[in-house]
Amino acid sequence: MNRNCRELVYNDAMNSQTVFLCAINNVRSGSCNEDCAFCTQSVRHKADIRRYTYKDPSLVLEEARSAAGQGALGYCLVTAGKGLDDKCTEYIARVASLLSRELPGLRLIACNGTATPEQLRHLKDHGISSYNHNLETSERYYPSICTTHSWQERYATCEAVKSTGLSLCTGGIFGMGEEPEDRESLLQSIRSLSPDSVPLNFYLPNPALPIPERTIDRSGGLEVIRRARSLMPDLSILMVAGGREALFGGAEREMFEAGANAIVLGNYLTVSGEAPDRDRQLLESLGYTVATECHER
Repeated sequence: MNRNCRELVYNDAMNSQTVFLCAINNVRSGSCNEDCAFCTQSVRHKADIRRYTYKDPSLVLEEARSAAGQGALGYCLVTAGKGLDDKCTEYIARVASLLSRELPGLRLIACNGTATPEQLRHLKDHGISSYNHNLETSERYYPSICTTHSWQERYATCEAVKSTGLSLCTGGIFGMGEEPEDRESLLQSIRSLSPDSVPLNFYLPNPALPIPERTIDRSGGLEVIRRARSLMPDLSILMVAGGREALFGGAEREMFEAGANAIVLGNYLTVSGEAPDRDRQLLESLGYTVATECHER
């Protein structure tokens, strides 16, 4: 069975006892000139993070092979910056070609900011099957967290992804000071795009960032998950991503029972996650199994 198919529905994806694992690789870190108030990769905030240019493709392959060995079926190549340019597009295409050749069972996802249909088609032609671009928050609230580009640009990139036949992955961040109606508006906007997967992130405060604290608690986070699943009952992948350990540590069963069926395995962009073997042990202790294959819709 070809596990690197265009649109994926993991076997038993709607079975609450099956969990999909995705890994992230921050292949270019900390070089973004945008002013997103939630992001430590913005050079404007001077956060204490590792900053580096493009990773050597052989290192990315080594890290991807390790993630696949831990059970990751999805692997996301992330770059800091507003969007794709020629250099970034060619780099991601080159890495995707390498990973596709060496790890044909791994579903490759790109997350590289705003993009044109032409750039997206180029990535697709080189092995990328899904593109992640989050709306982050509601259209109304977005100017409160970013002034260097618009929410409409983000939405347009998501539409461009759909137009190329790539699988769309889009979500947002909760707990950045938004109102309950902003959370509802964001989820409605996500639903309007008919994505294949939705990552739900929960804000992680950092002393360098202008948003001082997370403004959502565990019960509010669970309500976001329930509402997302209610609005998108047939969604293949509803992932709890950034902030999972901080908000839902010790309450993972509740998180899955609310409707999530996917988590990030290992580290995040600039924050360490749980060790992969610990997450797998946790899932086993809760009676969940890890998704191992997929089929086309």
